[in-house]
Amino acid sequence: MSRRRTIGLLVVGVVLLGAAIVTRGVGFTARTKAWPLEERLMRGARHWATPSAIRNASNPVSASSEALRAGMEHWADHCAICHGNDGGGDVSIGRSLYPRAPDMRVAPTQSMTDGELFYVIERGLPFTGMPAWSTGTPDGERSSWELVTFIRHLPKLTEQELKEMESLNPQSPAEAKRKRDIDDFLSGKKIIR
Repeated sequence: MSRRRTIGLLVVGVVLLGAAIVTRGVGFTARTKAWPLEERLMRGARHWATPSAIRNASNPVSASSEALRAGMEHWADHCAICHGNDGGGDVSIGRSLYPRAPDMRVAPTQSMTDGELFYVIERGLPFTGMPAWSTGTPDGERSSWELVTFIRHLPKLTEQELKEMESLNPQSPAEAKRKRDIDDFLSGKKIIR
């Protein structure tokens, strides 16, 4: 065996031994925050694994008010449960994922290319809570590109847009009934007991 290979195997062995010592008895939990090095490595791996043709693709959907509206409605209905209406990820499910749902408003996400965002939406991210949303249809791809348009808008959301998104968020039957009861009470149609 060559000296170089022997040294390489020794280094790998020392790293694995160190990892075993550091993690022994720590347990596995989704309640911890990913280490900065882990986040950096995963972002690099995601960038490296994204096909360059997709990574370099430009958003074919114009940033019109219609596309932004469609992206906002889709976000409120499908994405806000993990990422929050504001994109910050500071919601119950987003905080409980490992790694946590990212803040979509800040540089690590906003510096991704349109193609990278599209690829993550369409293909998902293994070993995270991010599912693949691809439907394999042109309409599905258009919806994903509209989401890219909306993700670019997240850092500039207004209070009015956030309030509107709350009305677009899915509700459980119990939440919907409670809202109807309150609306009926406030309009004088029903007394809540």
